[in-house]
Amino acid sequence: MPEYLTTKELADLLRIGERKAYDLASSGEVPCVRAMGKLLFPRSEVVAWLNASRSGPQVEDPPLPPIVAGSHDPLLDWALRESGSGLATYYDGSFDGLNRLKDRTAQAAALHIHEAEGFNTQALRDHLGEASVVLFEIAQRQRGLLLAPGVSDIQSFADLNGRRVILRQSSAASQRLFDAQLEHHGMTRADLDALPTCARTEEELAIALHDSKAEAGFGLGALAGLYDLGFSATHTERLDLAIWRRAYFDDPMLKLLAFVQSDRFAARAAEFGGYDLGGLGTIHHNGASG
Repeated sequence: MPEYLTTKELADLLRIGERKAYDLASSGEVPCVRAMGKLLFPRSEVVAWLNASRSGPQVEDPPLPPIVAGSHDPLLDWALRESGSGLATYYDGSFDGLNRLKDRTAQAAALHIHEAEGFNTQALRDHLGEASVVLFEIAQRQRGLLLAPGVSDIQSFADLNGRRVILRQSSAASQRLFDAQLEHHGMTRADLDALPTCARTEEELAIALHDSKAEAGFGLGALAGLYDLGFSATHTERLDLAIWRRAYFDDPMLKLLAFVQSDRFAARAAEFGGYDLGGLGTIHHNGASG
């Protein structure tokens, strides 16, 4: 079933006529939005509306697995281990993390999705509506072109034409931003000599460059010093942790969140470089339904 239902799809779901579905929307009884003159009904919010109307014994939601999905970040990854949280990880990009949050196969996801008016919040709403998810800022961090040792003639995206480049998977927010930058400079991936396999984490990308398998990649400045790479900063982005509210107050997540606000975490961020913790702990979204 799609993210947004048409009036007919809503009527089919509720087993009512379309006229009745219009009446429900007009009276404000069912969640809906108007776009391009059409009524659309957010599926997740309609399901929540139905559940809120349910009578009889309430069935508890199944427990959320103790997994942090989404984007790989070396500082957050270190904190997950050092905090003793016991949380496992599954890194396959910000957009994969959103899907796992929605499917409830993860209790949190690290996100860094560039948007017209900020980061992450619109993508979170698009995937989960106003579900009970908290968006907790971890850090601002530098992203740009990481260069293999000895490569000094690449300073901007325009210099990548014909060069050997390592890409990320399509579910990674950095790859979508990279593709947009190529388009802005009048290029596509076809203009690059891209490696046949992609790097699935930030660290895989840095290691491949360190081993000179490629000349450049779109990665984190925090890894440049660790892997002796050149770095040309192009973007600053916000790394958030999107957390289901019912996991937010569980011991594993409380341990992690306490640790990321500790002096040890700040010291480690300074060692890496490329991080700004000035907004650490800011709540950018606090969904209250679903």
